[in-house]
Amino acid sequence: MSYEKVSQAAEVLIGTKQTLKALESNSVDAIIVADDADSKVVEKVLIVAEAKGVLIHKVDSMKKLGKACGIDVGAAAVALKKR
Repeated sequence: MSYEKVSQAAEVLIGTKQTLKALESNSVDAIIVADDADSKVVEKVLIVAEAKGVLIHKVDSMKKLGKACGIDVGAAAVALKKR
């Protein structure tokens, strides 16, 4: 999944805490995780997403992922909400 898809998504939840909350409420179509994020930070997100059968996409850079979300800092994980 490209960074463009993130920037064009209807609603994006940024960060591991918001992504986990959305996963637990079954309101996520897919998640995007940065490869350069600390594995301890994104581990629980990946476990919950796999358990719930949510698509997991990987990108190479936290900084680029944050920029695609419109923030000035990096993002380890983001969730694309269901429409």
